[in-house]
Amino acid sequence: MLFWDFIEYRVLYFWFIGETMRQYERTVSCGAVTAAQLEKTVALCGWVHKRRDFGSLIFVDLRDRSGLVQLVFNPTTCPEVHKAAHVLRSEFVIAVRGMLTPRAPGMINPDMPTGQWEVQVESLTVLNKAKVLPFTPEDTNVDEEMRLKYRYIDLRRPSMQANLALRSKVVFAAREFFNNEGFLEIETPILTKNTPEGAREFLVPSRVAKGEFYALPQSPQMYKQLLMASGMERYFQVARCFRDENTRADRQPEFTQLDLEMSFVQESDIMELMEKLFASLWKKIFNTELVTPFPRMTFDQAFASYGNDKPDIRFETKIQECTSLFEKTELSFLRAVLDKGGKVGGLHIVNTHFARSDIDSWNDKAKELGAQGLLWVRVKEDGSLESPVAKFLPSTFFESARQLFSGFAPHSILFMVAGEYKATWETLGKLRLALGEQLGLIPQELFKFLWVTDFPLFEYDAQSNQWSAVHHPFTSPQAGWETQELSQMKARAYDVILNGIELGGGSIRIHDAQVQDKVFDLIGLTKEQAQNKFGFLLEAMELGFPPQGGLAIGIDRFIMLLSASKSIREVIAFPKTASAYDPLMESPTGVSNEQLREYGLSLIPKK
Repeated sequence: MLFWDFIEYRVLYFWFIGETMRQYERTVSCGAVTAAQLEKTVALCGWVHKRRDFGSLIFVDLRDRSGLVQLVFNPTTCPEVHKAAHVLRSEFVIAVRGMLTPRAPGMINPDMPTGQWEVQVESLTVLNKAKVLPFTPEDTNVDEEMRLKYRYIDLRRPSMQANLALRSKVVFAAREFFNNEGFLEIETPILTKNTPEGAREFLVPSRVAKGEFYALPQSPQMYKQLLMASGMERYFQVARCFRDENTRADRQPEFTQLDLEMSFVQESDIMELMEKLFASLWKKIFNTELVTPFPRMTFDQAFASYGNDKPDIRFETKIQECTSLFEKTELSFLRAVLDKGGKVGGLHIVNTHFARSDIDSWNDKAKELGAQGLLWVRVKEDGSLESPVAKFLPSTFFESARQLFSGFAPHSILFMVAGEYKATWETLGKLRLALGEQLGLIPQELFKFLWVTDFPLFEYDAQSNQWSAVHHPFTSPQAGWETQELSQMKARAYDVILNGIELGGGSIRIHDAQVQDKVFDLIGLTKEQAQNKFGFLLEAMELGFPPQGGLAIGIDRFIMLLSASKSIREVIAFPKTASAYDPLMESPTGVSNEQLREYGLSLIPKK
């Protein structure tokens, strides 16, 4: 090719590209048209949301991520374009050019941000046609697996796009915050070492080292502690994590957490930093002030009043121990419980009328939640007591109950459960939440944060006859642990709770090899096992290892709460089903024997 031929070719090429690009030109987004563009030509691209054919005029609502704008195809001004518009159907992708004009006074749509204007279309390009869809973005009654199979259609819903936009804003704002606080964002490996952090791990076979496996990280725990040993002092990461366990509404096999670690800190330093982060997010995202500091309560206080370690403090109803009301009871079922050291706990509900059928339903609910039954006592209009066991109640019951339950009076009812303390309080905690939900006691618009502290260091598993770490085995014990029984030891750990959901947790870490050895020993790890699994960490602890602490926030759960979504699947672009299946990619899938052989693997035939 001669030089001038080459130049001519390049000129023609760029002319062609320019003409092609002009078909796709976009000067403004659909939801962003304003009075500033009136009587001016605009170029728009998007999806056909609705098409209405009135014979002489065709109206189309064009949609993109920013919103909707109405298009008008007029046979008088642009007959060819009007004719072409007859083929348009829902979810066609099109590009148009035309003049933005005001709508007639009677045609203004006050429910649409762009409802005062419309585009008189002068050119139309169909960029992509759409077959009949399995469902439209407007359909509300769609099976969840169908939604996940066609997730790219499901994500066209404005609500889903709003959720992902919120997620993006929160993550970006968090990155800005930590950058301003002197943190370094550092990525840690995805292919890592199998470690016993609690949940089952996903294993990845090594092709090079046959018979050996990587693990996908449940968290960056080991690496962030080693980053502190590296002198990084302040680390954070938006980390992808993996756990091979059963999914539920607020859990997925792969998830994202906002992870951080700091050197030379105490619990209060981390809590204050996180409160500052949340306040910053509230200001940036919602333009409102978040009240800090957050309330704090110990694990023991939380369990005694709420029956769990993640209290929903949006409503006041608390569990009250009321064993003293029945100290001298002759009721055989209660006497048997109390003689075995059991306790009675109660919930006080006021200003609510319960029909007997309602009370029977709550009795059934209590049994479903694990109680043997529900004991109830209510105050009638005349101040007398009504209960299936009224004749067994002492004459002083009313006055004694008023001492324990403030406001115990007509229109009050006590729901009580008796049994072994831990199981009974767990049942009462679940019953409290069910009552709060059904009776409308929970103000849904509120956000209530809480810190829970002073967790047990260890918990006992009766099945395995073994003690294990409540958080993880790198959590530092509180002072005095050396002389305590395992059941008495407390951890320097803390969880942050929002509306009864654990957003995340953290702890001050062990930074002394001898303490770490002792903790491993207490949970049944031999020196050989500890060295095999954590030798690198134990060695680092003897080579200049600073005191440190950290925390991780579940981003999926956080966005679920902020968006008032029912499931984290609503705030993840491409989630799995409850059985960890991906209907869109149809994974997991089988692999060939040849691929397995490359990794030194073979499948055991199913029995």
